[in-house]
Amino acid sequence: MTNKLFSIAVLLFTSTIIAQTDSYWQQKVDYKMEVSMDVKTYQYKGKQELLYTNNSKDTLRRVYYHLFNNAFQPGSEMDARLQSIPDPDRRMVHKVKTAEGKEIKESRLKSLKPNEIGFLKISNFKQDGVLATTKEVSTILEVDLAQPLLPGKSTLLTLDFEGQVPVQIRRSGRNNIEGVELSMAQWYPKMAEFDFEGWHADPYIAREFHSVWGNFDVKITIDKEYILGGTGYLQNKNEIGYGYQDNGVVVNIPKKQKTLTWHFLAPNVLDFTWAADKNYLHDVVKTDFGTTLHFLYKNNPKIIDTWKKAQPKTVQLMDFYNKTIGKYPYDQYSVIQGGDGGMEYAMCTLVLGEGTLDGLVNSVISHEMAHSWFQHVLASNESKHPWMDEGGASFLEDLGVNEISETKSKNPFSGAYKSYMDLANSGLEEPLSTHGDHFGYNKVYSTCSYYKGELFWTQLIYLIGEENTMKTLKRYYEDFKFKHPTPNDLKRTAERVSGANLDWYLTEWTQTVNKIDFGIKDVSENNNSTTVILERIGRIPMPMDILVEYNDGTQESFYIPLRMMSFEKENPNPSINRTTLPDWAWAFPTYTMSINKPKNSIKKITIDPSGLMADVKKENNTIIFLNRN
Repeated sequence: MTNKLFSIAVLLFTSTIIAQTDSYWQQKVDYKMEVSMDVKTYQYKGKQELLYTNNSKDTLRRVYYHLFNNAFQPGSEMDARLQSIPDPDRRMVHKVKTAEGKEIKESRLKSLKPNEIGFLKISNFKQDGVLATTKEVSTILEVDLAQPLLPGKSTLLTLDFEGQVPVQIRRSGRNNIEGVELSMAQWYPKMAEFDFEGWHADPYIAREFHSVWGNFDVKITIDKEYILGGTGYLQNKNEIGYGYQDNGVVVNIPKKQKTLTWHFLAPNVLDFTWAADKNYLHDVVKTDFGTTLHFLYKNNPKIIDTWKKAQPKTVQLMDFYNKTIGKYPYDQYSVIQGGDGGMEYAMCTLVLGEGTLDGLVNSVISHEMAHSWFQHVLASNESKHPWMDEGGASFLEDLGVNEISETKSKNPFSGAYKSYMDLANSGLEEPLSTHGDHFGYNKVYSTCSYYKGELFWTQLIYLIGEENTMKTLKRYYEDFKFKHPTPNDLKRTAERVSGANLDWYLTEWTQTVNKIDFGIKDVSENNNSTTVILERIGRIPMPMDILVEYNDGTQESFYIPLRMMSFEKENPNPSINRTTLPDWAWAFPTYTMSINKPKNSIKKITIDPSGLMADVKKENNTIIFLNRN
């Protein structure tokens, strides 16, 4: 590791332990792995050394590893889930016809042959040189330590492993639909997370992750014709070449040499992912903000122009993300063609690459790169709270895509609102607090995690104002990077920034399926003024922004604070005169307000003209008075 990279590793790790008081701590892992890949059989063998540091107050007698590859087998929990869920992931099933002619969706895992499955086998497991007892339980390895690991102590765990890369079905695998040979995600024995809630040894059924930060020293030996990209900084770039070498360096690999060993170092990351193909093109783009971008994609004439055009847009996006949330902390990021759609990993993403430029940049790279801040730096538990990661990344994505678009949208989040409304009115919605693996429908998981999760942020704009929300985003990142924040940490950051009380909002929006539904119940005239009765129909209370438009073309706004917030939002549209009315207490289902003009002077009354409140039935939010002279 170079001195610069070592300094980065020390700085990043230090930032994680500064706050490790009696009430906050996190474990640490340092991996050393050497692996050799047989590209003919798609099998690999390796050795792993793991220095595991126990920063908890618990004495650990057992630890758990993830063996993700074991999910890709007939009869696995992933296979069972595909067969039982009403709407299985279309990428993981194929359509077959029964004897009666009925078309059904059948798990692709169900019919995998022995040379197509994935597996990860462990042997020779030792703790500080002493054999330990292990038990393989599907995608989890249970290890009874040879000696208890005391608080504040470290131990060296060593093992041998051999694996087989499965046919590409979900995220990782070989020979994906675009011909990429190796997408190596979730490929090695990975220590499970142990935190203040205990062990997170969830079985792998194709959802999300919760991981331990650490340093990775990885050597990959593979046929010399393969080009690799992924997590970490390549240490022997002038021996490898393929576009990684320093300017002016010519790399000559002897013809008799069959393989190359790629040596990567990755400081303070959650995971290590790589992809490899014989026909990758590799472009390197330097940026003004210090991060070098790598693009690896197939040498396919149909897509080369698209990938070239995507590069400056990716630079624009990363620059915007840096300015909007905070600086990306690593010196490198790679966009790699591979996988089965788009998936974020440490210092890289795997994406499908044969679509349009708009699809590649605005729908895939924009979202997966946004995860680099939310999942790979903040790293909330995306298994238990997928909305924190997916929703935050979607919020940043929509801001970024709108920023680099030629035509700007007044509400770049409109698609998220529509998706949420459809779900909210379907009767299938589940609370955001549902474990990611346990949603009853894939579509419900996606809509909740991505779109309702995003609306947590967009409605903060409605609740505390745009300036406070953007300050919250930056402070949340600064205060909790490398610290695994919880939902309460996010809520408390918004409270610290704004001064508002928001516990009710976190509870209602994430732990229930209660809805926001307000309406204009009645409008009447009284002594040359107009009385308006507002009604809260749904169970979630909100402050009210009311816009009144008059027949003479003038406008006036009214703001009704929510009592339980103990907060008054600044006028979001200072060009329109605003009157702040007495607050609305949660216990009262209706609210009466007065407009000091006669009813016949009013053209239109609108609840929430910004459209940022996720009212599930907007048809009663507006009254238009017709035939006014």
